[in-house]
Amino acid sequence: MIREKKPCVVLTFSTTTAAMSMEKKCGQNKIPGRLIPVPREITAGCGLAWKMPEEDYEKYKHKVESLNIVVEQKVWMKL
Repeated sequence: MIREKKPCVVLTFSTTTAAMSMEKKCGQNKIPGRLIPVPREITAGCGLAWKMPEEDYEKYKHKVESLNIVVEQKVWMKL
């Protein structure tokens, strides 16, 4: 069965430390998403990215920005 690709936002990081901080702080603040390997279509420094559904990003955008984690790229794509 083929899985349907859904719109999401992928945030990439320059360092593994930033990616791990994102995972920890999002968990503490109940921000949905998960760490994934950086998709092949994107080039990023550390190889890890935070993926969240597009609608969740729009809802939690200000909370994500208030975490003060340096994001290398924000990419909208279907995964």
